Amino acid sequence: MKSHKDLKVWKESMDLVILIYELMNKMPLEEQYGLTSQIRRAVVSVPSNIAEGAARKGAKEFCRFLDISLDSLSELETQIEIGIRLKYLSHVDEAMAKIFYRKKMLSSLIKSLS
Repeated sequence: MKSHKDLKVWKESMDLVILIYELMNKMPLEEQYGLTSQIRRAVVSVPSNIAEGAARKGAKEFCRFLDISLDSLSELETQIEIGIRLKYLSHVDEAMAKIFYRKKMLSSLIKSLS
């Protein structure tokens, strides 16, 4: 592998960041420093940890960072669900499907490295 940028899961996670940031533009302004901020941090954490892990030496360390990315996706999924329940968000089917797909990708990569 030349770089984390060569990984499909990193590329797809970067696309998810854009989608989620666009979704967050629909959140109420009063949530800018609350739920919106939490969601943005969670989604940015996904490709960031993939990149950091890819820079580490060895599969075991890489898997640790991939696990963190997987955790961030679960956190993101929960936070979006909170936004739905608070009636701040709707029409999130595409985002949730993309989150699920990235979770599958990460799980498969972790399994292949273990």
